[in-house]
Formats: sequence, structure tokens, C-alpha cells
Amino acid sequence: MTLLLGVDTGGTYTDAVLIRDETHVLATAKSLTTRQDLAIGVGKAVEAVLSEAGVSPSEVTLAALSTTLATNALVEGQGGRVALVYVGFAEADLNRHGLRDALKGDPALVLAGGHNHAGGEAAPLDTAALRSFLQTEAAHVSGFAVAGQFATRNPAHELEVARIITEETGIPVTCSHQLSARLNGPKRALTAVLNARLIGMIDRLIGRAETRLSELGIAAQMMVVRGDGALMSAEQARARPIETILSGPAASLVGARWLTGVERALVSDIGGTTTDVALIENGKPKIDPAGAQVGGYRTMVEAVAMRTSGLGGDSQVHLVTSGMEGGVTLGPRRVLPVSLVAMTAPDVVHAALDTQLRASTVGEYDGQFVRAVPGQSAVGLADRDARILERIGDATHPIGAILQSRIEQTALMRLVDRGLVQVSAITPSDASHVLGRLSAWDSEAAEKALTLFARRRVGSGDRLAPDAPSLAQIIIDQMTEQTSLTLLETAFAEESSPFGPPPDQLARHVLMQRGLKGHRGLISLQSGLNVDVVGLGASAPSYYPAVGARLHCNMILPEHAGVANAIGAVVGRITMRRSGTVTSPAEGKFRVHLDDGPQDFSTPEEALKLLEAHLHGEATAAAEEAGAEDIATQIERDIRTARVEARDVFVEAFLTVEASGRPRIAHA
Repeated sequence: MTLLLGVDTGGTYTDAVLIRDETHVLATAKSLTTRQDLAIGVGKAVEAVLSEAGVSPSEVTLAALSTTLATNALVEGQGGRVALVYVGFAEADLNRHGLRDALKGDPALVLAGGHNHAGGEAAPLDTAALRSFLQTEAAHVSGFAVAGQFATRNPAHELEVARIITEETGIPVTCSHQLSARLNGPKRALTAVLNARLIGMIDRLIGRAETRLSELGIAAQMMVVRGDGALMSAEQARARPIETILSGPAASLVGARWLTGVERALVSDIGGTTTDVALIENGKPKIDPAGAQVGGYRTMVEAVAMRTSGLGGDSQVHLVTSGMEGGVTLGPRRVLPVSLVAMTAPDVVHAALDTQLRASTVGEYDGQFVRAVPGQSAVGLADRDARILERIGDATHPIGAILQSRIEQTALMRLVDRGLVQVSAITPSDASHVLGRLSAWDSEAAEKALTLFARRRVGSGDRLAPDAPSLAQIIIDQMTEQTSLTLLETAFAEESSPFGPPPDQLARHVLMQRGLKGHRGLISLQSGLNVDVVGLGASAPSYYPAVGARLHCNMILPEHAGVANAIGAVVGRITMRRSGTVTSPAEGKFRVHLDDGPQDFSTPEEALKLLEAHLHGEATAAAEEAGAEDIATQIERDIRTARVEARDVFVEAFLTVEASGRPRIAHA
């Protein structure tokens, strides 16, 4: 008998599931995610599921973890402070693909060096400038990203920069060529920056999770879900945390397929921070050929073709003051629901809410609170940011009691972006508590906070809502609207015959919206989704029936939908891909680009044979290292030729070898 343990750490809840013999869900459990130490929530969820199933920890034969931590960090702009060493590029290249925006003011060194398209050195590497940069910046960053011009054709300069950084600082280094074998230096640099930013965060999660499982008596190997739904070893995830972006959403697709057997459907997974929508086609998640996009960044990471929006049960509610009627909008920032923070600091929260309710005027920060996240590194804080963090200390406070001037609001948001503090405000989860759809947290605190928010004035000068229940329904209706738009955008993006305008414009087009309402006049309009939707997430039963009705589609809410991510984490396969390139820098010369430098051959067949053998060995070794057995491989060749004087001339070839197998320990 095999006993598989799947764990998913979400923004609000950590889920655990036990599956027997890969066919039957034995038990499920949930625990609040503990951001100050994620292992606490992991441990509580695992203890609960083992207790419910009545099994011994030693019986677990495989443990697997999926996480939205990396996805949420990128959506919310969080992560460590990093430095980019940009080799062989121009300063202007920092503005391409959002690279400068992703740096968020973190240091970058544009360094002389790099290679040309054929793999030859374009300029000598300026090691003196690098060492000078390290002396001034190393003490203020948690990781380095290195990206060299044409490093996928010759990574020598990237490797040398990484060697010097490691020797002189000991700080983790991410090389762009190790994350993707494709060209496009600025995009590889962006991917490397995000990877470096996530290393500390993911390393802490995996390390603490492994320790906690060991303390509970679970000796099974721990795997981690990648963004394409495949499994990787914990050590591989530590080195390449960027590959775990969309880990949770990818696991939900695998879980949705396992739970429902659907061949074709949109899967919509609502969590605390995000809503993730993707298409299952022919029983498999679609992979994004352009690389994973999340948090506004287009990376070079192979992942499911997922549209991730900052919309979840814990999305912050914002007042819309434009127009006479006004209203609310949700997200993209996640906040702590007031009903939840009131569970941990009831005296502070209720006292502040009662004082604000007695006031004759509405305060800017009414119903909002702040607390620090313990155990986080505060390296490199500006003086104002450090003073606010010190003022917050270890307690929960009303925001108005912490901020002494409007300019400090920006500083507080910087602390939130660094993951050092958490803000609490009203959310759809609070609205659900007011309407009686949820009762897990403090419903009284939620009602007080919504009553305060309902007093705010819209463009006409009228109150937003007469009372808390009325505002709660407005919030839930807005959740339905924004979820529906996200599903429509995904459907338009995946249409085999594109309509022309961008998906977001099509989803909001007046004809589409009138069709959803069944317009009948001189013109008859009817529109909706022509595909089933699988709704996942703990709150899916609360929100998604209304979404199905709005889009006139079949909404599937499977049993165990609330732990689909944890199920998907442990029923997947280990899959490793390695890619490489053969070019023709001159007539009769065929060059294989390898990590240890280019190798030339006189025929394309010889070059392709060597590259294929090299990639086969690397992919198989990586799969074995991850713990796979019964490994099968497949090869994908993209050979490009040009027609010259009535004959086909070899231009370039891109090879990918995929090695796949089930985790060995799962059959122990």
C-alpha cells in the first residue's frame, strides 16, 4: 500500500490530504497559513490529517508540497533585496521587458563583457568593476542575479561572475542561462532577478517544512510542484525557486483532472490572494509557449498557461468614487481580513472599531490595522521605514495610530512589499461573514468594519451603502463580476480563432455584456461560456454558483475542491526538461553550445547527435536526482532551414529532451 501526503501552502490556508494507493482520498484537513513561520501551519495541517485518517506518520511513503508563496510574492511585489550584474548589455536594456520595474530600485551593474551570437567573446569581462560593486552592495542584498549577453551560446562570463560573487560574498547567485536555454537577454535577466528575489523565501519554506515533517516522524522524501504541474526534488526547488511560480495553480489543474476526469474545461481556483484560471485540453493543462506570466512579469519559466489575477477571498476592498453611483473594486493586494485579525487581537480590534463607530466623521484609516511579521530580515531599510517598523513592534495597531504623516503611508507600503508587515482591512471574506456564508472567524468585527466602510461617500455625496449587509452584498456581487471577467478573458485568449482585439477588451465589450444579460430588442443577443468550468478553492461553493449563472455555463464543484491543490501536489509525475542549440556560424561549420563552451562539427548530424546525447544525459540525471523511476524520455526537435539557390541550408536547431517518471518512493 502507498500512502501519499500532499500539502499546499496558500495565502490564507494550508491544506493537507492523504491519498491511499493513488486512487482514494483518505482524509483532508486545513490550518491557517502562518506567514511568520509557514512550517507551523504545515505541521498543524499534517497532524490533523494524520489524526483524521488514524495512520502513523511512518506509514507515509511520499510527501509533496505545492505553494502559492512564489506566485503571491510576485503578484504583491514582495521578496528579498537583490542586485543584478548585467554583462555585455547597454544601460537602455534595463528598460526592456519590465526589468527596471522588477528591480524596484535595487542595485544593478552594467558590466563590460559578454559574447556574440556565435558564442565568441564580444569584450573582456571587467572583473575589477565587479569587485568594486561587490564591496559597496553585497552587505545590503540577499541574492545576486547574473545575466550575460548571449550567455545561452556561451555562459563563460556568467559562470566567472558567479564564481567571484560566491568567493567574495557567499551570497546565493542565480545565472540566467541555468533557467532558460533560449535567447532574449533582458527577459532571461528578469527571470534571474525574480529567481534571486525568491531564493531566501522558498528556502525557508522548504527547510522548515522538511524539519517539521521530520519532527512529526515522517521520513518520506519531500517533493515540490513546479509551475508546469510536474514534481521536482526539494533541493532542485531551493536552487530554482522561480520554477515554483504557479506551483499551486498548476497543482490545482492536476488535482482538478484527478477529481473530475474532465477532458476539456476551464479551471478556476480561488484562494485568499489570487484567482487562477487555465484550460485543460485533451485531459492535460495547456503550457504557455511564451513563458509564465504572473504579477505583470513575463518570465522564461515553462509553466501552465494560467491567467493569474489579484482577486481572492482576502483581496482588499477599495472605494470607487468616480461617477455619481460609485461602488467598490477588489484587489490586487491581499490584506488580512478584519474578522481574522480580530481572532488574534480581539481587544485591540474591537476597541478601535467601537471608537471609530462613535466618531461623527469617517476617518481615512477606519477599520484598518497593521502588525509586523516576526522573523523576517530587515536588511537595507531606509530610516523612515525602519522607524515605522520599530513603532509597530510586536503588537497589532490601528493604522491611524502608527502613521504620523501622509508621507509615511508610502513607507508603510514598502514594508508590506518587503513582507515585513501585514495590513488588515475589509475583504470578501469579511462580507461572507456578515452575510452568514462563513462563520470561521469573528463575524461581529467584520460587521463593525463594514459598517464603517459603508459610511464612506461616493461621487453624489451619498453613503456607499445604508448598512453592513447591503455593503456585503455589493462586495459579493463585485466578486462575481471580476471572476466572470477573468474567466471570459481566459476563454478569449484560448480561442483557436482569435477575434482581434485583446481578451480584456473583448470580455468587457458592450455586446458581450449585453449578451450575458440576454438583450432582447430589435437585436437579440445571447452570450456565455461554451465550456464547463471547474470551480476550486475553499470558498468556491460560496462564490461560484453565481458566476456559473452569470456566464450561462455548467459549473462543476467537485468533492474535495477545497484541497485540490494538495491532491494535485502528490498525484503528479517527475518531469525534467533540458534544452540546447546548434547553430551554423559559417558554411560547413555546425556549433553545439554547451555549458563548458561551444564545440564545432563538420556536419549537422554529428552536432545534433552530440547535443541530443548531452541533453538526454542531463535530463535523465536530473529526473533520477529528483527520485524518479521507470524513466521515459522523448525528444523534440525544432530544425530551421532556409531556401538558398534551390537547396535547403541549415540555420539553427533547438532540441528539448524530456525525462519523466513517477517518484520512486511512492511505490515503496
